[in-house]
Amino acid sequence: MLNNLNKYQVVLGSNSPRRRELLNDMGVVFTVEAIKGIDESYPSCLPIEEIPVYISRAKADGHSLRPNELLITADTVVVLDDEVLGKPAGEADAHRMLRALSGRAHRVISGVCVSTVERREAFSDTSIVHFADLTDDEIDYYIEHYHPLDKAGAYGIQEWIGNIGIAGINGDFYNVMGLPTRKLYQVLKSF
Repeated sequence: MLNNLNKYQVVLGSNSPRRRELLNDMGVVFTVEAIKGIDESYPSCLPIEEIPVYISRAKADGHSLRPNELLITADTVVVLDDEVLGKPAGEADAHRMLRALSGRAHRVISGVCVSTVERREAFSDTSIVHFADLTDDEIDYYIEHYHPLDKAGAYGIQEWIGNIGIAGINGDFYNVMGLPTRKLYQVLKSF
């Protein structure tokens, strides 16, 4: 499938092992070129739903595209009530985030930007994740053994915490991993 992409050199602008795995599982042949130092801040007046798309566009703007390239950039945020939970500053912050998520539902919003020299498509997807109640021992075990300091909301759903702590999901599971594959597939088919 996606034979239309054969005319492009597909570039994933992300170092995320999960995004690499998911794009590979979609059958896309790609290289990885993540630009370091991209400013991931956003205007404070920006609606929460637009933050990951804004950041995915900023990541795309950091690349100089060649005529035969198709670039995929993405960003994911975890939102509890109206607070954006980014990557934790340390283990204590990770514990705080997981304690806040315990026994509650939250939104995971991923934004994706697909760019060529001629065209750019940006979109987002939202999933609702329901956490079961977590004990402090479970939270500490997860942080100690899985080191989730590089993950929005301090967790990776594909890891131990997802196996024991997720009570349910409304929406795309892969979106929670960081790449809404179903929507991305539809957009890639149009290029």
